[in-house]
Amino acid sequence: MKRLALLLLALWVLAAQAHKPSDSYLSITVGPQSLSGRWDIALRDLDVAVGLDADGDGRITWGELRMQHAAIAAYALARLQVQADGAACAVTVGAQQVDEHTDGAYTVMPLTITCPQPPQVLSLGYTLFADLDPQHRGLLNLTDSTRAAATRTAILGPQAPVQRFELAAEAGAAAQALQYGREGVWHIWIGFDHILFLLSLLLPAVGLWAGLRWQPVERFPAAFWDVLRVVTAFTLAHSITLSLAVLGWVSLPSRLVESSIAASVVLAALNNVWPLFQGRRWVVAFLFGLIHGFGFASVLADLGLPQGALALALLGFNLGVELGQLAIVAVFLPAAWGLRRSAFYRVAVLKGGSLAIAALAAVWLAERLFELELLPF
Repeated sequence: MKRLALLLLALWVLAAQAHKPSDSYLSITVGPQSLSGRWDIALRDLDVAVGLDADGDGRITWGELRMQHAAIAAYALARLQVQADGAACAVTVGAQQVDEHTDGAYTVMPLTITCPQPPQVLSLGYTLFADLDPQHRGLLNLTDSTRAAATRTAILGPQAPVQRFELAAEAGAAAQALQYGREGVWHIWIGFDHILFLLSLLLPAVGLWAGLRWQPVERFPAAFWDVLRVVTAFTLAHSITLSLAVLGWVSLPSRLVESSIAASVVLAALNNVWPLFQGRRWVVAFLFGLIHGFGFASVLADLGLPQGALALALLGFNLGVELGQLAIVAVFLPAAWGLRRSAFYRVAVLKGGSLAIAALAAVWLAERLFELELLPF
């Protein structure tokens, strides 16, 4: 029971992080004489940093937000440094507005950036929320209108607090693909609904249900090839719908996609307790992987895609997701193989873990379907 309690605690921690990670969206346009931009920052993050909910009723009104506009601008600008060829640029904020993103309300700050000279090399120092949330990222879209509107994207955050952009040089397609590959790895590792879905499909890989009895797999290659079929089917499926969505050929409402992803976790986990798809889990992985691909597409939509290297960016992101999945498999499979004959694996990990995953995913499903907040985080 102690081990089961530790397992349930680990799953509870995963649930606490299952909501969309903290992001801000920074767009900068380089013009012939000056630079301009727009910075979207989530109100929920600013509430933690600055304190927007003055009366503590859990709601942020326009009046409360307007009272804090100066504090928001001061907080944000202290964490963004812009330099042109090594010389500091002055950044000022215009009249703030509010915009809705898929994960809630954001303040929108128009930026005017005044540099001593038109930049050849633009440097950005970004430390927003670095002391509060090490997983926070700034999603940058940089457009140079003086050079045929060349556009590039980057991810700002603690892993790279200062980045330099040579405006005269085109961003290499391979470098952008590598950047998106890193983002793919990162997304699968923090996408806990995706991880729990994958784990639900992997848990039975080291054994078989013969009637009501658990029979451990005798040969490791059999378990390995079963896992490979599941992971390959999942990868192929989400690659198809990710590409279709990014290219604009298929579009589904975000609420439907996120709810369906939660439902897929519930069904995959319950299948381990009451088997319905014995021997055909790769089919389940493929069918539900199609839905998960639309979830990955929303991440790429937030990042923005370089039109000049669209195919390479897609390939890089998909390969990154695949590498992230293989890293999970590399940790999971040897441990599961070693425990497969034990009652602990059969009862606590396979059955108990699957029921815990199903319960957590059911809460996510209710939250996403009915726009509720049922978990206290």
